[in-house]
Amino acid sequence: MHDADLIRLTYRIETPGSVEAMAAKIASDQSTGTFVPLPGETPELKARVAARVLSVRHLPPVSASAFPDEAGDATEFNCGEAEIGFPVDAVGTDLAALMTIAIGGVFSIKGLTGIRITDLKLPLSFAGSYPGPQFGLPGSRRLTGVTGRPLIGTIVKPALGLRPHETADMVGELVEAGVDFIKDDEKLMSPAYSPLSERVKAIMPKILDHEQKTGKKVMYAFGISATDPDEMMRNHDLVLEAGGNCAVVNINSIGFGGMAFLRKRSGLVLHAHRNGWDILTRHSHLGFEFSVWQQFWRLLGVDQFQINGIRVKYWEPDESFIRSFKAVTTPIFDESDCAMPVVGSGQWGGQAPDTFAANGSTDLLYLCGGGVVSHPGGPGAGVKAVTQAWEAAVSGMPLEDYAREHPELAEAIQKFGDGRHA
Repeated sequence: MHDADLIRLTYRIETPGSVEAMAAKIASDQSTGTFVPLPGETPELKARVAARVLSVRHLPPVSASAFPDEAGDATEFNCGEAEIGFPVDAVGTDLAALMTIAIGGVFSIKGLTGIRITDLKLPLSFAGSYPGPQFGLPGSRRLTGVTGRPLIGTIVKPALGLRPHETADMVGELVEAGVDFIKDDEKLMSPAYSPLSERVKAIMPKILDHEQKTGKKVMYAFGISATDPDEMMRNHDLVLEAGGNCAVVNINSIGFGGMAFLRKRSGLVLHAHRNGWDILTRHSHLGFEFSVWQQFWRLLGVDQFQINGIRVKYWEPDESFIRSFKAVTTPIFDESDCAMPVVGSGQWGGQAPDTFAANGSTDLLYLCGGGVVSHPGGPGAGVKAVTQAWEAAVSGMPLEDYAREHPELAEAIQKFGDGRHA
């Protein structure tokens, strides 16, 4: 088996025993091994399909266990990162098989007090097995007509309670304000008070009328997620037939199969909301790194990927956001499989300089809720303020200096500068 044909995963192991022994156990248990030797478990079979430990790098021990019930009487726990190679001949290129074999079963192994998947490198055989993004960054820019700066977006709030005509009134105000992108909140799909069909019927005329008048088509992402793939496709078709070009998909809720089904038939930009990812990652010694998890979804066809931002309203540290931005913009195989990063969560123009400094790019969708719609001058001033903040960030001018000649930004700084309102 050539190393080029290996699926390589890196596991951060925590155990009161030997890291090397635990790495070998993972490789055995997750491929050819079982509790006792079997008659069919020959050296030839192992050479062909068994996973093997490629390297182990030791890390400093820790004094607290991620799985306290497994700790026993131990007061110190050994840590290390083990790279394990799985032959693609044994796993195949099916992502559900990869998740089952190399990841899913690992968390049940006895003797681990912590386990986290920190890296994944796929062989080229995966490149031709999945469609990847249909639109990605280039398509998102082409459909919105925005070049040379971030797409400026916002979210219809309140997430729950607005009826279709009330939502459409807000959308009408936002498109007149010059925004590039609007989305349904991920919590809004097709409730009784605002069925998707009625929402589409109320909103799309606002989008299309504005396009007729100005030539600018604002991208509106409708929530189409559903448990039943056929229902999700009916939702998709409602949007597409009405002239829409984008959909919010709650990827953890619809699963790999739902995403694969949708992507094969989709004519919309697929905007991924990663709700539920926090369950998989929030403990630093358990779960996944986002850099691993997001590869599955990009291969399946996500075009835009929400990744939080700088100084968010949620738990995620800035360093984690920066890693996430790098992850979705780093090719798995080539640039066509990159997704557009969607920077959001409590954002206003004030985070633009740090976002640009951290990532060095304007190739992103900058998503502000209250940072746009709650601006003292209204949504139009909110859009201008965020755009001005990005102009200042790219030019290297401090926001306060740029704000002297830009009143919308000055008002935003006055309202949101303490970080409590956006």
